[in-house]
Amino acid sequence: MADAEATRHGPGRILIAVYGVFALSATARAGVQIATQYSEAPIAYSLSAVAAIIYCAATFALAKATVISRRVALVAIVIELVGVLAIGTFSYAVPDDFPHSTVWSHFGQGYGYVPLVLPVLGLLWLRRTAKD
Repeated sequence: MADAEATRHGPGRILIAVYGVFALSATARAGVQIATQYSEAPIAYSLSAVAAIIYCAATFALAKATVISRRVALVAIVIELVGVLAIGTFSYAVPDDFPHSTVWSHFGQGYGYVPLVLPVLGLLWLRRTAKD
């Protein structure tokens, strides 16, 4: 498919479902962490909230499947990839700044590295379904 709606068909449905699960889990995790333990690791918990926002944006943009939402999805997924690479690197390089883990700590190790693989798959899917 080469139209904007192609993002929500075929394997795109699985991609949207996985993004949806991560949107829900990251939002819940960040909410609980911020509400109950924010003073213990404000950087980590704020980053969890940022990840949640990005996962929500990517989920809705991929599911909406319009020309504009494809652009939103692209921006969200690129930010996600940069975030997981940067936070993954910093969580190893400066572990004292990350006393508690985030979704993206250690490249998503706590989530089976799915946070590292998911944006790559998202970008590949957007490329595959792009108009020629």
